[in-house]
Amino acid sequence: MPDGLRFAFGTLSVLRVRVDRWDRETGGRAMVAAPVVGLVLGALAAGAGALLAWRGGPLLGAVAAVAVLAGLTRGLHLDGLADVADGLGSGKSAEDALRIMKQSDIGPFGVLTLLLVLLAQIAALAGQFEVSLWRGAAAVLTAALAARSALTWGCLRSVPAARPGGLGAMVAGTVPWPAALGVSAAVAFALGWISPWHPLALAVGLGCGQLLLRRCVRRFGGITGDVLGATAETAATGALVALALC
Repeated sequence: MPDGLRFAFGTLSVLRVRVDRWDRETGGRAMVAAPVVGLVLGALAAGAGALLAWRGGPLLGAVAAVAVLAGLTRGLHLDGLADVADGLGSGKSAEDALRIMKQSDIGPFGVLTLLLVLLAQIAALAGQFEVSLWRGAAAVLTAALAARSALTWGCLRSVPAARPGGLGAMVAGTVPWPAALGVSAAVAFALGWISPWHPLALAVGLGCGQLLLRRCVRRFGGITGDVLGATAETAATGALVALALC
């Protein structure tokens, strides 16, 4: 697991760690350990959001939390979300859609999706910070854990890679379902100490992520790194919206 943790932090964050092993076995361990990355990044973003909300108001705190999470991941998940939106919105064949997703530019579907998702996240978090700093920080942490738990479920052994090469092919089909279930249960148990609503938000987020994942597998024939990133952002947004409605 230490190799898996290093792999997880090395690929899912900007935190500088030495990755000694780069193979599918270690990649699978990394995806199982992904919620640990969510815990660390979520705690950092929650702290920044709470500090800014305390001094500058709930809206500024929400923007800060979202910005810190984006910065700590190099914006890779948001980039993946935009690329997947362009691929799904293109209406082209799987091969052409995957080619569109690999391009460096962002199309109109990607821009619109990014705008709406970021607005939804910021609005939901602002509402939580307005209630209390603690509630806002807890929401940030829940969203970060939901996003990384979605990565674990996205790499189940039943999920193929859409194309050879890249992070998607490295981790696709590497996680046994009992491991994914156990990790999610542990995350839900931990969130239950905050309130009963937070495990529910986790479940809603994972459900939203699974809906997108299944759509992408049918559309592209499997997953890519972009698909995993989009799944993570979808899960985080679903969790935040669920908390906003509780």
